[in-house]
Amino acid sequence: QVQLVESGGGLVQPGGSLRLSCAASGTIFSIMDMGWYRQAPGKERELVAGITSTGGRTNIADSVKGRFTISRDNARNTVYLQMNSLKPEDTAVYYCNALLNLGWSGVYDYWGQGTQVTVSS
Repeated sequence: QVQLVESGGGLVQPGGSLRLSCAASGTIFSIMDMGWYRQAPGKERELVAGITSTGGRTNIADSVKGRFTISRDNARNTVYLQMNSLKPEDTAVYYCNALLNLGWSGVYDYWGQGTQVTVSS
């Protein structure tokens, strides 16, 4: 069974840091682009950061630029989101997304179950 499993969310004070991880598991031929999205209450899901298959290119939302960093470890099929200088407006459920090549089965867009990040004093 192919799945994305996130970890690392939680409660943090403003100015603090968190590191989210998302590991892909199952029978996967290759992992293409990966990314992190977030959805705050009453708002639409938005892209936070994306990274290409080799990690050579990243795309960071303006709202988090300079504070968040995306990276990946292809040997571990894992993508990370390092979040520094967190603000209350960063509070949201964070979702991992990945384009997975399953070989003969085709290429599919997968989502993690989401992890809650709450920034509050």
